[in-house]
Amino acid sequence: MKKIPVSEQNQQMKASASSTPSTVNDQIDTEDAMSGLQADLDRFRDLALRSQADFENYKKRCAREKEEAIQYANKTLLESLVAIIDNFELGLAAAKEEGKQSPIYSGMVLVQKQLNDLLAENGLQPIEAEGKMFDPNLHEAIAHEPSDQVPEESVLRQTRRGYRFKDRLLRPAKVVVSSGPANK
Repeated sequence: MKKIPVSEQNQQMKASASSTPSTVNDQIDTEDAMSGLQADLDRFRDLALRSQADFENYKKRCAREKEEAIQYANKTLLESLVAIIDNFELGLAAAKEEGKQSPIYSGMVLVQKQLNDLLAENGLQPIEAEGKMFDPNLHEAIAHEPSDQVPEESVLRQTRRGYRFKDRLLRPAKVVVSSGPANK
């Protein structure tokens, strides 16, 4: 066995003592860095999944909005036609007073039927209100009148026809609503 002077032994012991903690510290730093990187990786994966889900939802919403736009594209045209139909019906009522056998009246009835059929094919449906219970989702009350024959909150008469376009209300029917029997 070789004898090493005491001063060298002290230096070797100091060197070996100082190297051990530094290796442990390096391992701890490496583990902290790895766990930090893993946390970042998990966070970015989660962010990517959420972004992908948001994009899928966006695509579905755009497709649904496009489909609705196509389905209801004729809405403004039909709103304009409804006003023309009202005037046509007034003319038809005036021609009826001249006589049902009049060729003008017969022609107007045929034109009205063709127009109503065309509109029905495109999803326009008239709202029948007379005699039905008042529904604020379909009817617009313009007056209340007492009536002994019609129950309270039922429609007495319709002053302007309402229309539905497919599953949406295009125009509410203007109606006069019964307020029940007259108070004497």
